[in-house]
Amino acid sequence: MGRPRDSRVDEAILAATRSLLAESGYAGLTVDAVAERARIGKAAIYRRYATKQEMVFAAAVHSVDLPPPPDTGSLLGDLTVLVQEIVDHVTTPVAAAAIPGLLADIRSSPELAARFRDAFVTVQQAGLAELLGRAVARGELPSSPDVDLVHALVAGPVFATVYLQNRSPDGLAERLGRIVAAALTGV
Repeated sequence: MGRPRDSRVDEAILAATRSLLAESGYAGLTVDAVAERARIGKAAIYRRYATKQEMVFAAAVHSVDLPPPPDTGSLLGDLTVLVQEIVDHVTTPVAAAAIPGLLADIRSSPELAARFRDAFVTVQQAGLAELLGRAVARGELPSSPDVDLVHALVAGPVFATVYLQNRSPDGLAERLGRIVAAALTGV
């Protein structure tokens, strides 16, 4: 069983990672520097995160303990809130410092991509599956659509707007929520 992890160490790792990302960016961040800043051993980091990339994503975007999207009572409302949460996660200064390098690392390593999918994407998709299941239960959808595809429909435009087009995501949640809801319902 072992002893429970110390939440103060967890927070020290995340805080050190965030501050180092803000200071030196993704390329300049090392696990050694995080350990030194957090005043812990590297082993404490590797007990929590198998890779630098997992640690950075948890600090900059969201942890593996991502709660499901809130239930607003409608598919449109749920999708709009979900898109806004994604926008909020990926537009912080720390996320902006981390995401481009993270994506490059993930793309260049099949093993890292698989770990990333297992650690983070499956958590995102589980929340989305719950959101879609609620819409089915309310009668808004006849059956649950392909979660992988809906995930791409929701997250892809946020990343394209913020990181490829370098545009402000203001109002994106409402517009994209309407578009995805209409695509799913045929209305």
